[in-house]
Amino acid sequence: MKYWLLKSEPDVWSIDQQKKTGIKGAPWDGVRNYQAAKNLQSMKKADLCFFYHSNIGKEIVGIVEVIKEAYLDKTDKSGRFVAVTVKFKGKLPKPVTLENIKNNKELSHLGLIKQSRLSVMPIDSKSWKIILKMSSIDKK
Repeated sequence: MKYWLLKSEPDVWSIDQQKKTGIKGAPWDGVRNYQAAKNLQSMKKADLCFFYHSNIGKEIVGIVEVIKEAYLDKTDKSGRFVAVTVKFKGKLPKPVTLENIKNNKELSHLGLIKQSRLSVMPIDSKSWKIILKMSSIDKK
């Protein structure tokens, strides 16, 4: 199993909208960056993805699971890009902000910081565990 991060603007597609799709999930489509599309093509069934609210919030808010591997993106008229289907797994106990990620030296290598415009990116298992731990720490 691999880990990924998917970015979505919450006013376009939010974690709550994703949750409402239930077990059938929803296509993760509309990706037009070649590197991000290559990442979508690399995803396998049962891979887990952080759900990141970009622009508004700038925070990891939940986890989704890949339930259908890459297929032609119906929103792409050129026929070059792919989509995957993901289903809601859960919200994080506490969102992990981009600021908190940037302040953690162990996460300084992440694409979220280095390639901030990329909408689909891999996350190594060590960083996945660090972010999960960060989400469960109560902020007083």
